[in-house]
Amino acid sequence: MRVDNMTWVKEFILLGLSTDQQTQVGLFVLFGATYLLTLLGNGLIILLIWLDARLHSPMYFFLCNLSVVDICYTTSGVPQMLAHFLMEKKTISYTRCATQLFFSLALGGIEFLLLAAMAYDRYVAVCDPLQYVVVMGRGMYVGLAIASWLIGLANSAVETAITMRLPTCGQNVLNHVACETVALVRLACVDITFNQIIILVSSIIVLLVPCCLVSLSYAHIVAAILRIRSTQGRRKAFRTCTSHLTVVSMSYGMALLTYMQPRASASAEQDKMVVLFYAVVTPMLNPLIYSLRNKDMKAALKKVIGRSST
Repeated sequence: MRVDNMTWVKEFILLGLSTDQQTQVGLFVLFGATYLLTLLGNGLIILLIWLDARLHSPMYFFLCNLSVVDICYTTSGVPQMLAHFLMEKKTISYTRCATQLFFSLALGGIEFLLLAAMAYDRYVAVCDPLQYVVVMGRGMYVGLAIASWLIGLANSAVETAITMRLPTCGQNVLNHVACETVALVRLACVDITFNQIIILVSSIIVLLVPCCLVSLSYAHIVAAILRIRSTQGRRKAFRTCTSHLTVVSMSYGMALLTYMQPRASASAEQDKMVVLFYAVVTPMLNPLIYSLRNKDMKAALKKVIGRSST
């Protein structure tokens, strides 16, 4: 069909969270503060890892990558969301929508894959500590990180291209806070069976498979910890995994409950909450979880503060 018949649209209108002006101002303040905390927390983690040589290890290399992903992920959608809270007409161009969709899908997938790589790192550290340096050499952990980024970007490129080519027959109102796959697919005026298959395959690649790998890693970790005779030894071994396990439980738990359920039972409001969880809440909580429970990060922070005060 021809473009002048409005088969495709030039811009989308986002309904957002609320139409009440006072509520939108309150949300602007809340999400604005959360965004600043996200930038500061993740930026601090990257800085500490870069400055402290003791943190130049595979675990902190993955954590640095995770912080970069969190900063980019929240920046791909939150600034626009904040601007829309103060605007009467909440529009986004077709090109910006496609760009936002690409980066949100890519960064979300990369995060899941990085969490799986971090689980493997913890598995080697706990289950085969004598071979840790050999197994998790520079080539291994850098390779796992590169693979996570490449798979996430490739998966997103395919899903974005297939989603954005769907004609909407002039419909351009998205009941969402951002350009998100399911919301865009709902506007399509053609058969979307192929798109649903692609979404399912994508979920398997960047969500279900990594989740299974994480579960397998932690099953071996728990078994290894239970074989440790001393209570102190078990606590020390488990303490090395608690921060990562907390983040994994939040991320995979929410994703599995949402994306692996039948789409007919999912509502637009639920989809909004999921996007807000991953774009706003998780990137802010990750630095707190890793820094508050990590002695090395605390020591690095004290060292930096000590330098600045002298």
